[in-house]
Amino acid sequence: MKPTRVMFFCLGNICRSPLAEGLFCHHLETRGLAHLFHVESSGTSAYHVGDPPDLGSQRVVLKHLNLDISHQRAQQLSAWHLDEFDIVVAMDESNRSNALRLRPAARVYLLRDFDVESPGDDVPDPYGGGPNQFEVVYEMVYRCTERLLDDLLQNGKLK
Repeated sequence: MKPTRVMFFCLGNICRSPLAEGLFCHHLETRGLAHLFHVESSGTSAYHVGDPPDLGSQRVVLKHLNLDISHQRAQQLSAWHLDEFDIVVAMDESNRSNALRLRPAARVYLLRDFDVESPGDDVPDPYGGGPNQFEVVYEMVYRCTERLLDDLLQNGKLK
């Protein structure tokens, strides 16, 4: 069976989307489902291509889950990703719009479409916001990635 391909993306692929990739993979691992998915993250800009996640993202996920995401490397979102990945998830509306410029007919979800607290809102960029901002984003991304997985498992596909 071909794995379901999931792509998370933000602007630079160093804060929010690597956190989403790591947390979604964590949920898969804890449920024994990692073999059913292929997960990556990217950014709409090329600012940080090849860079590891921001230390703020690395620290917050290490603190909460003892999860190391330092091996991830930033890549730029391309039209190919929008064609080849089954589920494509933006961290905010601005980056969703940027992706749709590449492929206007692509189905691109917002991560907070899966947030019971504020559906459809943006995941704020914690870059430069200090440790507290990374905590806020961690909690948000944790619950949204968990809910995304729940929706995929319950419905077999997204709405």
